[in-house]
Amino acid sequence: MRLSGKTAIVTGAGRGIGRAIAQRFLQEGAALLLCDVAPERLTGALTALRPLGEVHTQVADVSSAHDADALVAKALGVWGRIDILVNNAGVATFAPFLDIAEADWDRTLAVNLKGMFLVGQRVARAMAGAAGGAIVNMASTNGLVGERRLAAYNASKAGVILLTKTMAIELAEHRIRVNCVCPGFIGTELVGESGGDESFIREYVGKIPLGRVGRPEEVAAVFAFLASDDAAFVSGESVVVDGGQLAEE
Repeated sequence: MRLSGKTAIVTGAGRGIGRAIAQRFLQEGAALLLCDVAPERLTGALTALRPLGEVHTQVADVSSAHDADALVAKALGVWGRIDILVNNAGVATFAPFLDIAEADWDRTLAVNLKGMFLVGQRVARAMAGAAGGAIVNMASTNGLVGERRLAAYNASKAGVILLTKTMAIELAEHRIRVNCVCPGFIGTELVGESGGDESFIREYVGKIPLGRVGRPEEVAAVFAFLASDDAAFVSGESVVVDGGQLAEE
């Protein structure tokens, strides 16, 4: 129960790693405000997670300043403070560099990077006026090494890593710690939606020394650590969760 008494916003919480993070945080004692752009995903998450603890929801597109303001206002209205932010919402589209559509590029950068900025800035303002807090951003191993057919995603996640470091430097005086997590290949719905078929998955697993795809709950455990007081002297870090893949790069 490392997060007992803490309040937390989790963006992109309707499914996949976001929902796994929400579940782990509830098991650790946190009260949650879940955010997702898809109302039906939020409804499903609420039904599944409500038995575990205090859960509120807010439909929001993190790339919208208006929605980011409304999300933070909802949290402050419910609790009066925000202790933890999990900046998880993200999208990905597979396409060769020469074929990337401008709309796909813009949407990827808007959600994955601008969304981190908009929600992170607004939450940090609230934390700075209170007792500080912890922000954990979702990056990726794709922000550390390149990968074919993912130029927009790669660029966005590299931006998240440097945004995290800058936030950690500037927000330290306000007692706000900021870190990011860099998962490798994790089995979620996003893999299939982004064009990863079974043959792609089999080929990719061959690059992972532990010989398997990661599980969302394994990433959630790292988020829980970084959000907790166990990581009280950890800030500005990018924690890789990839089964050893980058060790061979």
